[in-house]
Amino acid sequence: MPTFPALPPLDRQSVVPLADQIEDRLRSAIEGGGLLAGTRLMSIRQLAAHLGVSPNTVVAAYDRLVAGGLAESRGTTGYVVAEAGAAMPQTTWLEAGEEQEPVWLAQQANDQRAGVLLASSGVLPPAWLQDGIPASIVQRALARHDAGLAARCPPQGMPQLRERIAMLMRSQGMPVDASRLLTTWGATHAIDLVCRAFLQPGDTVLVENPGYFLMFGRLRDAGVLVVPVERRHDGLDLAQLETACREHRPKLLFLQSAVHNPTGWSASPANLHRVLLLAHQFGLLVVEDDTHGHFHPGHPTRLAQLSGLDRVIYCSSFCKAVSPALRMGYIAAQPDLLRLLMRQKIYTVLTTGALNELVLLELLATGRWRKHIDRLQRRIAAATAAATRQLAAAGVLLDHPGEAGLFLWGRLPAGVDVDELVRDAYRERIVLMRGAAFRADGADDPHIRFNAAFSQHVRLADYLRGRLSAHAISQAALRRAQAA
Repeated sequence: MPTFPALPPLDRQSVVPLADQIEDRLRSAIEGGGLLAGTRLMSIRQLAAHLGVSPNTVVAAYDRLVAGGLAESRGTTGYVVAEAGAAMPQTTWLEAGEEQEPVWLAQQANDQRAGVLLASSGVLPPAWLQDGIPASIVQRALARHDAGLAARCPPQGMPQLRERIAMLMRSQGMPVDASRLLTTWGATHAIDLVCRAFLQPGDTVLVENPGYFLMFGRLRDAGVLVVPVERRHDGLDLAQLETACREHRPKLLFLQSAVHNPTGWSASPANLHRVLLLAHQFGLLVVEDDTHGHFHPGHPTRLAQLSGLDRVIYCSSFCKAVSPALRMGYIAAQPDLLRLLMRQKIYTVLTTGALNELVLLELLATGRWRKHIDRLQRRIAAATAAATRQLAAAGVLLDHPGEAGLFLWGRLPAGVDVDELVRDAYRERIVLMRGAAFRADGADDPHIRFNAAFSQHVRLADYLRGRLSAHAISQAALRRAQAA
């Protein structure tokens, strides 16, 4: 039987736990061929004595190797290196939909596949969020609750957290108290709860066009009629909105007042006042999605601010801005509406996670949230300036650039086949989202949504410059041929 080789000494000054170091050394020896299949590992006591650690430390390392398929436990015989076939398989990707479908596009941003430039994604680079929640925040959060990881969370959300969120909203001009708040697993969960609580098959819903692309499919899955209303740089097309209200008598309107996705636009106060008047006139309930509002460095007007939550359900999230690992969002509404939403939350997920809520509470209570958001806003502004210059130099036209947030709504030159460009970019491992994906009516659109954080990358600029200049040359040659 093969013999067990000596291991490099452990670094007792390192912040890496000793069990992790032992696991890493054994993993390297196994994967590098120094430990062949069938090799019996040292007994727990032998290795503990050899390395000068406790037996429990060795047990932790061995258990992780077993969980990873690199070792096998054979009872009293001890541990042996597993056969190669028992190792963990290579990562494979199950596609949620066909290429360029909304769910497929959303999947790309979360899969984070190596070497793929997410030039149109709706998320921030991981490096920008790494200091958002330090380990000390998590430790203090757990210390807040006597039960620690055994803590339970009330379905409405922990009272202390809801009060902190209410304080945040009041600082943005929205008069809210903790009784009017419900925590969620993010804004997508909030939208799902609204659909479950207020919609029946056959109902009519108004949406912005362009708008949040994943929501369109969710609404159609609910069996409702989706009626698009054109979104302008200053808000909804009010004439279209009034006509849609008269003709369809819709139950709900979904809109984003500030930092609209995909355009980055924010609606004017005058436009939002008129939307509220129409909502009252036609008995319409408005769902305001403020997921990207945190990225606005100023004080944009929101419907929840103007209405005092009368005929408005307000949704937002911390997922985009602080950490995708901390799935936390919230809904603000009048108590009679909030009660229906909480019932649906209990039916579907019962409650949100106590650990998530405790961590978010600590983040808000220490003031770290505000500092983190200030840093992000500055980084996004710098990225937007750089991306704007590079996209414009490559030939992308930026009509009515948004005043804040991640997104640049870039129009391609006339005659460029957007669908073909998007497909070709993906072959070059660049994910672009065509404007038509954001249109509820499915109409062609010459725009692409660009994420400023990723679109400042020279790789994107070089790609677009090459493709768009080649198109310009071919168009010029065609015009000369026609003139001749």
